[in-house]
Amino acid sequence: MEAHIKQREIQFHYLHPDRNQARSALLLFSNMPGIEHVEVASPLRLILHYHLSYWCMGDIEALLIELGYHLDNSLMNKLKRALYHYTDENESANLGYSHSQNKTTRDVFINRYLQRTHGCRDPRPQHWRDYL
Repeated sequence: MEAHIKQREIQFHYLHPDRNQARSALLLFSNMPGIEHVEVASPLRLILHYHLSYWCMGDIEALLIELGYHLDNSLMNKLKRALYHYTDENESANLGYSHSQNKTTRDVFINRYLQRTHGCRDPRPQHWRDYL
């Protein structure tokens, strides 16, 4: 495995209306740039492989929290997450990568919007749209 691809585990809290948060997060991260591989280890545990040039663990967790996921805040998980944040930030800074949460958050919402079915799409061919 390449040195700039990190494998991290995300543990979700069991007190959430969605009992299978890991599966929902897998659907969110599928087809995202910089995400190499995502797998569900259990309904509350997600294993994520990501490239440091696109993501760091702090951005991933901030995005999950912003979207309403509940991360497990037990002492052991807090310590793991703090270690992940520290190592990702230091390694990406040493490699010259700069992370912008606004860019990655925007990309997630754009990707999610494009995948959803909604009424904002015009099914007519482009040449027909000019006649109205």
